[in-house]
Amino acid sequence: MLTKDLLRVSRRGGRYRPEFIGREHRPLAATLIGTYQGHVGETRGTLDEAVEAIEREEEDFKLVRGFAALLDREADFETDALLPPERARRVAFEAAETVGVASDDEREQAIAQAANDLAVESTAIEDSLYADRDCNQRLAAFDSRWDPETLIEQYNLSLAQTALFDATEVRLRSSDPRAVITAVKRLGLMYEIEQPNSDADDGDDVTDSDSPLADQRTVVVTGPDRLFRRTRRYGTAFARLLRSVAATNEWELTATVDDHGTDREMTLRAGDVSVPGVDPVAEPSYDSGVESDFAARFEALDLDWELRREPDLLETGSSVMIPDFAFDYRFADFRVYFEVMGFWTPEYVEKKLGQLASVEDVELVVAVDESLGVGEEIAARDHRAIPYSGTVRVKDVVDVLREYEADLTAAAGDNLPDELRPTADVIELDDVAADHGVATDVIEGRMFPEHTRVGQWLVRPEILAEIGDEIEAGQSFADAEAIIAGYGVSDASAVLSAVGYRVVWDGLSGGTLEKREAQDD
Repeated sequence: MLTKDLLRVSRRGGRYRPEFIGREHRPLAATLIGTYQGHVGETRGTLDEAVEAIEREEEDFKLVRGFAALLDREADFETDALLPPERARRVAFEAAETVGVASDDEREQAIAQAANDLAVESTAIEDSLYADRDCNQRLAAFDSRWDPETLIEQYNLSLAQTALFDATEVRLRSSDPRAVITAVKRLGLMYEIEQPNSDADDGDDVTDSDSPLADQRTVVVTGPDRLFRRTRRYGTAFARLLRSVAATNEWELTATVDDHGTDREMTLRAGDVSVPGVDPVAEPSYDSGVESDFAARFEALDLDWELRREPDLLETGSSVMIPDFAFDYRFADFRVYFEVMGFWTPEYVEKKLGQLASVEDVELVVAVDESLGVGEEIAARDHRAIPYSGTVRVKDVVDVLREYEADLTAAAGDNLPDELRPTADVIELDDVAADHGVATDVIEGRMFPEHTRVGQWLVRPEILAEIGDEIEAGQSFADAEAIIAGYGVSDASAVLSAVGYRVVWDGLSGGTLEKREAQDD
């Protein structure tokens, strides 16, 4: 997949079509591959400048950035420093605090003191201070899986996957339906199977009657909008499903895509995208069924915490440990590590307890098999212990994360004023929260002097007045809903209430508007 800001689609004729590329873009693909190859040993900042120069020469900068995003995944960037940058910064800042840096001379004095403390030259401190910043890391190796043609293939596949991220329903036919269903089940998606020419098939079926797919069953994968709301997990799963579908010989995919509140239809067939003849990046495996089961159930919740498998190393005295998972909070730079202690040998348990005793300055939650009887020992080491038997209860873990979340939300709210003034005439609360980099709960209690709160939307009073002027009693709800949607608000019922109307429903024939005052009198 690509990031959504790199999505290139055409909406001509009301359809939704990724803007695929062909052999005519081989020179551009070759240029970018060569640019990466030629910058091995250079800093990321230098490489980025070279890519930006190519962007300025091309008409479509999103295409260049899309290629670069794929090539970045093939690149191995490393921190090139004589000292660990974090250590160099810590010692340098401590020296600066002692010296009291307020001038260039005092800065040099602090650097010299830090160098003396670490028994290195001052240049080693200078070169190491910020060597771990992205722009200063060096391209150590670039062993790309792609040549120009396969890079184009991968780009088209990634583009289609990104377009599928906002799908609410996907209908599939394939010459290998077993492989498709297996992939759907493996990804944990909800699905139905329709027989050929069943009543469930609509009249807009685009499959030609002479197609080898005409007699195939249709696999209908239902998105989360049928349940509650869209989830990131479903969007990612739809994207991953395309790779399995595109690996079959003949296939057809029709997706309903939520394009900023408008449903659009996207149709893809064999020949539009294909899977490059290279091995995909391996997906993470799990050490136990307990971990795998927990990961699947947690990700299905779509919380504001991103689950990461074996995130990074934690120092534990003279050794290191790799926690099973980490939870990264969406609205802050905050991480909680999570370890699952299953039924291990006494020797291994003792080793693990020793590691946990040495882990400092991190938030660590440990799920402990009750049969081990070491929950109290873990708690004594200042870590949160969650007992389990058989499977880890997701609710127990979520309850702990909610405690962290409450503290983070309170801290985020401290930095926001009591009154907020969005510049948009109409905006959803979720978008206001995203603009401020906080959860929606943080802004729920704020005041919006220039807007009226309408459900989960903020609307300027003059906009509400314009809507009120266009709506009248006796009008159908469908017509009123279309007018309100034209102003960018999706909650028609809340707007109608705000401008003094209610909907009188007449069975299945629809509803009409009625002034509340007239009804109340």
